[in-house]
Amino acid sequence: MLNPFIHWIEAKGPYAPWLFLALFLAASLLMIWRLEVLSAKGFEGTVLGTLVMPYCTGMGNLIFAFILGRNGGSGADVMVNSLVNNVTNMTLVLGLPAIFWGMKLLPSQKKKGKTGGRAYELNRLSSLLTLTAVLFFTGAVWALGRKGQINFNDGLILVGMFLFWQCFHVFDVLKSNVRQGKSLSWTLPIDLALLAIGAYGIYVSTGWLVAWISNIHTGFISATYLGWLSGWLMVLPNAVLAFYYGWYKQPETVYASQVGDAHVSIPLCIGVYALYHTMTVPPFFHTGMFILLGATLVHFLFIAIFGRLPRFIGAVLVAAYGYFLWKGLLG
Repeated sequence: MLNPFIHWIEAKGPYAPWLFLALFLAASLLMIWRLEVLSAKGFEGTVLGTLVMPYCTGMGNLIFAFILGRNGGSGADVMVNSLVNNVTNMTLVLGLPAIFWGMKLLPSQKKKGKTGGRAYELNRLSSLLTLTAVLFFTGAVWALGRKGQINFNDGLILVGMFLFWQCFHVFDVLKSNVRQGKSLSWTLPIDLALLAIGAYGIYVSTGWLVAWISNIHTGFISATYLGWLSGWLMVLPNAVLAFYYGWYKQPETVYASQVGDAHVSIPLCIGVYALYHTMTVPPFFHTGMFILLGATLVHFLFIAIFGRLPRFIGAVLVAAYGYFLWKGLLG
């Protein structure tokens, strides 16, 4: 159905990659736009971030894993893509909003009030729960990948873990709606249809860009760095989301969106690829995993103890991202 449109873009010659890049970003922003609508229809706060946002911001990573798995692409590229996505989210994308606006999940007692304090505390506990899941999921991938490969059986375990996590949140939404006397809006199918359109746009643009880069064999923009380039591209919607909600002083949603997206890359994307082919882990697998686990643990401790992420810790996380780039690209 979209073949004439795709052929029209391809006919633009050297401008075609930029047009497909624009299509990817437009489709991602369409999905993020619908999040604002869903947030008023029974999917609020951290539930929105852990149940809906991951599929929107992480759809590109999931499609990337599916395309490479189906076409026999490199499993190392999928692992690099997932590591770049998650490490960037947990260090750079969360560190910069902390530096610019602060990330206070528990404001001062004067600002909380009697009724507001409970909501802030619930958001903090939800954030701690999702961070705990990142620790378990990342630890599981590290344990399974220590032998140098992740096979079909490992993939079943990783996909099963993710599906259980999502079922937990589905029932959490339903329970919350029952307590508050809410019901899901009748327009939900329309919102889901628009999300599906955005997802298809991401699928088309990602597939074309992957094929285009795979045919380039020299320079930085080439098949050699496919995992890195795709990982950075797919972080862009996450960064827009983080800066938008950081600017609007909604740190719980910033956390939920970035941490929830981490669940899609690790373990789901890795598990999906492993269902097609055995994945060989890249050389800096262990370094990337340790940085990711360390950053997640830092977030957990500061939220659990202080209820916020201080600005200087945000700077430390940005510096950790620089170390990740140095080890991954130059180490």
